[in-house]
Amino acid sequence: MKKILIYNSGGGLGDSIQLFTLILSLKNHFKSSEFFYLGAHTNHFKGKLKEFEINIKTLDLDLKYFGFRWWHLLLTKKRFIDQNLDKMDLIIDLQSKLRNTMILKRIPHNHFYSSTLNFRFCTKKDEYFSKDHLINLDKFLNTNIKISLFNPKKLSEKYKKEAKRLLPDKNYIGFSLTQGNVYRKKNWSIDKFIDLANKINEKNKIPVFFIEKDNTELIKKIKSHVPNALFPEYQSNLSCPALVTALAARLDLAISIDNGVMHMMGLANVPMIVLFGPTDSEKFAPKINSIKILDSKQMYKSKDIDTITMYDVFKLI
Repeated sequence: MKKILIYNSGGGLGDSIQLFTLILSLKNHFKSSEFFYLGAHTNHFKGKLKEFEINIKTLDLDLKYFGFRWWHLLLTKKRFIDQNLDKMDLIIDLQSKLRNTMILKRIPHNHFYSSTLNFRFCTKKDEYFSKDHLINLDKFLNTNIKISLFNPKKLSEKYKKEAKRLLPDKNYIGFSLTQGNVYRKKNWSIDKFIDLANKINEKNKIPVFFIEKDNTELIKKIKSHVPNALFPEYQSNLSCPALVTALAARLDLAISIDNGVMHMMGLANVPMIVLFGPTDSEKFAPKINSIKILDSKQMYKSKDIDTITMYDVFKLI
């Protein structure tokens, strides 16, 4: 495997962070391979996530929203050849839209892996059942790829030092409660988070809230009900996903809804409790060593995340 291309159609930071384990595991297995990234949206590995140093080359075919326009079928192969690139040994398609897969497959390759139409586009036919692409790739490539998680100790010293300054002690429990995607209600009630934080106080744990600095009204509300709550990002001149991960590494436990911060916390590989409503917990929950999932669809047969009670969460702590 000299050249491996990974295609990601998701545009959020969380979508990219979810690829860390896949990329790191593949890079540790195929140590001499060149890795390329092709996205339908911004390449966060070269932007907001660059501090994590996930070194992967960008394949730029100059086709905006790659895969989401049928006319890309006509240009994809030409644009690839025009760059004088050798064909890819392996293309990994991490989405399942028929149009996107058909366009992606126009890139010259030897092997093609995709879950679209029940894996019918794969160059090696087999039965692939897992939603975990690494498990399927083991079978597809007839190999054994060991899982490699991101190591927060490899973060830049400036983020680790800042995290220690902001959270110098122990007994911290972190909360992430705001959602980035406004199209589906993934928020758990603010009042429930406040009640939970106060219950934690009674157990001599310190609640730490991960909230962006400009969300001043929310911060003010929480402070008025949980006086000893900490808002570390509010006290720092640094502001980036790497700092969130460094801060999360100092927690005893992280509690989050399904959002980008959940994935940043997951990179710290600390114990987590995550709450899901309309989204797929099996697909989106961080793949870490210690995690407990509360999914309203499984617990209460409802996509409404607020059917999960405060006591459902508290009894897991």
